[in-house]
Amino acid sequence: MRVVIVGAGEVGTTIAASLAGDHNVIVIDIDPMRADELKYELDVLTLAGDGTTCSTLEEASVDNADLFIACTDNDQANLVASGTAKALSDVFTIARSKNVDHLRTWQQTEEAFGVDFLVCTDLFAAESVVRLIGLPASIDVDPFAGGLVQMAEFEVTADAPIAGKTIAEADRYDSLTFAGVFENGKIVLPSGDTRIEAGYRVVVIGSPESIQAFAMDLAPAETPDEADEIVVIGGSEIGYQVARLLENRGFSPRLVEGDGDRARWLAEKLPDTTVLHNDETDTKFLLREHIDRADVVVSALESDERNLLASVLAKRVGAGRVISIVDSADYVTLFEEVGIDVAVNPRQVAAEEIIGFSYETIAENIAVLEDDKAEVIELQVSAASDLIGKTIAEVDREVDTPFVIGAITRDGSVITPRGETTLKLGDRVVAFVEIEGANAITSLF
Repeated sequence: MRVVIVGAGEVGTTIAASLAGDHNVIVIDIDPMRADELKYELDVLTLAGDGTTCSTLEEASVDNADLFIACTDNDQANLVASGTAKALSDVFTIARSKNVDHLRTWQQTEEAFGVDFLVCTDLFAAESVVRLIGLPASIDVDPFAGGLVQMAEFEVTADAPIAGKTIAEADRYDSLTFAGVFENGKIVLPSGDTRIEAGYRVVVIGSPESIQAFAMDLAPAETPDEADEIVVIGGSEIGYQVARLLENRGFSPRLVEGDGDRARWLAEKLPDTTVLHNDETDTKFLLREHIDRADVVVSALESDERNLLASVLAKRVGAGRVISIVDSADYVTLFEEVGIDVAVNPRQVAAEEIIGFSYETIAENIAVLEDDKAEVIELQVSAASDLIGKTIAEVDREVDTPFVIGAITRDGSVITPRGETTLKLGDRVVAFVEIEGANAITSLF
């Protein structure tokens, strides 16, 4: 597949790195130095120029492209680039936008902006945060099969009930599969005798109810209910969307905002949220407002430096779980190393959503794990697939690429996969696979 990417920032670079091995990729960036650097970093074709202009897109042969991705940090540039690409060709266009209003406009008429698919970075990040709040101890959560299936990644602590047990001993949940284990960064596709130790990360796939039951067993004291105290620090667009989504789920969060005008606007828009106007990094204020008693604190300030300060202060005064929005991917490890529970990078969230389209529409959904080491992919068994009528045990014996089927949905129901489970036409399969084998697995469907 031929892919044209406009923007060589974090999102564009992540997407290009994921696609370069299996696709013909050309990256356009307005900065000649950045375009030249990326050429040698990833061994992809690059072009220095303005991706919103006809001349640059014609030079990139956009009329021969299968997929066009506009993912700069400028919303308007992305929308104009997509519209220009549509004017020159019938290529499938994807645009990244931080502005939720652009998403609302596109949802009203998907012909808007000349965009076939719009990725709203801020809303996706907020949805990721709210999913994490609902699952204690989780560090990544993604829905699949229209919400019938969830994938969640958890870090196993020393006092977790599954620590020291084998998969066979730990697997007592209906509609749940232990799909993958990360052992000090190394991927293990688990069998029944695989032992789970403290410090490992486990990936489970199953129905939302089974995932929730697993999470409650892992950290029962941290499971939120409507009476729990959730504090959002920062009324940025992401902070606002987090509070709005929490209200939709029956929570009444508190939100701290330093700008008076913004605080008043938030108070009008969020009827079930208590909006507090104060410096978000004022330790005395945080203590006076009993942030130390909060079950969950979400730090969603505009800058990574202030987010880091607010997150560390929340941890220091005794808040429970702290989830931080981290704008720069380079800072994610730093946040985790200083003790922040989960760092959510909106650019990475957007990149994951876009990468799913690299599978030539075969993959319905995708989640990227552990810095591109593994993926969870949703695939549908097509009429041309040789998998129809085969059991999972037969597929395991015949397929060289190792993967784990975590869940199957059929006729609106979730099927827990076992060796004797037979695959049928139309089944939606959610599978865990190492990144190198992802395209080999998608080709089976």
